[in-house]
Amino acid sequence: MLAFYISGHGYGHASRQIEIINACARRMPHARIFIRSSASRRLFDRTVNAPFDLDDRPCDTGVVQIDSLRLDEAATIRQAAEFHQTFDARARAEADFLKSRGVRVVISDAPALGCAAAAVAGMPSVVISNFTWDWIYEEYAEQLASAPDLVPTIQRAYRQADAAWRLPMHGGFETFSRIEDVPFVARHATHSREDTRKALGLPLDRRLALASFSVYGADGIDLARLDSTREWDVVVTGNGDAPPPAAGTRFIHEPSLYAAGLRYEDLVAACEVVVTKPGYGILSECIANGTAIVYTSRGRFVEYDVLVREMPRYLRCAYLDQTSLFAGRWRAALDAAVNARPPAETPTTNGADVIAEMISAAVG
Repeated sequence: MLAFYISGHGYGHASRQIEIINACARRMPHARIFIRSSASRRLFDRTVNAPFDLDDRPCDTGVVQIDSLRLDEAATIRQAAEFHQTFDARARAEADFLKSRGVRVVISDAPALGCAAAAVAGMPSVVISNFTWDWIYEEYAEQLASAPDLVPTIQRAYRQADAAWRLPMHGGFETFSRIEDVPFVARHATHSREDTRKALGLPLDRRLALASFSVYGADGIDLARLDSTREWDVVVTGNGDAPPPAAGTRFIHEPSLYAAGLRYEDLVAACEVVVTKPGYGILSECIANGTAIVYTSRGRFVEYDVLVREMPRYLRCAYLDQTSLFAGRWRAALDAAVNARPPAETPTTNGADVIAEMISAAVG
């Protein structure tokens, strides 16, 4: 059995590990899959292509998001400190469970709990991520004054991992003695732009911009005031009721997307631009599918600086300040992104297959 410990923070950690899980299932069809994550069960049910067991209790606390663009630094450190106060007892309980299930290797993205539990159980573990949580939390120095043991506890657990398989656009990892760099793990469209647009009733002769703000959303964007409606349609998605109709917008009901045999990455590939906050998951999908990015700021999150610095190497991109984002002044940024020069590098995006082979070797 393979055990995956996956942060429930946003969609990025889960979406890339699902690609790895699916690649493992192709390479090792008889392997059993256990997933420990508080990420949406719906995401796993829709996109994992193999039988799996899911324990949806949290295995870390990530960052407390008010919405996709705002976070609560004090609550972030408070919740993380509370979770890690009982860290050693949690690790022992997890270790007993892992041994009872016959787990051979633990993969973590990037909860320290998976590394600690594997060490107690006497089995190998690897971290597969583009950042580590100690690196994220160290940014909040003022808040950490009330939780001096938090970062050392996480680092102690990371040191017990056998290796870190480090994804591009990374930060952290100073605690690991063995680091191997791996290619981008990305979700690739399996349908053409034309076929996806036809299946979803989207126009073939209009430029499309996909508004993508993760599970947390971005309340307050005034789609009725968009200044881009002459040349652009903006696509919004959701699992619930459609937002009030506005000129130049198209709503896609996500269950209908999957019912049509499509996945979210097909929609990304069907659009010229994605409007979003920078995160590894959506950036890697745009890289893999040749879609440009319009990005805005996302609060005090140290990964943001790395992503903004690195993304021009791989993507056509343009910045949109939050005032313009919420006021609907999108046209200039959309035009700038789609008309930008092609990126200097075309990276490989087959990291899921590369990592599945590495996991297979680790299992032996």
